[in-house]
Amino acid sequence: MAKLLKANGEIINNYKASNLEDYQKAVGGYIQIVNVRTATATPRVLIVNEEGLLYGLRYNENASLLAMIPIVGDALLIDRKELK
Repeated sequence: MAKLLKANGEIINNYKASNLEDYQKAVGGYIQIVNVRTATATPRVLIVNEEGLLYGLRYNENASLLAMIPIVGDALLIDRKELK
């Protein structure tokens, strides 16, 4: 299950997202995959809005800490094996 890391700091656990349309709906547009390092053994990725900077989306502190780069807008944190 995915975690939705909202730009306002809210975290939604067990977010249902299983395909491209779900991913796009969660982040509000075209997606980009960002690799992250987590304490789990399973490789994880963030799915973010590819055009977030162009749209002037809000800075996402939680996602940025995971990615170690600035992330804007809402982001999905999922296991790499869940990508479809």
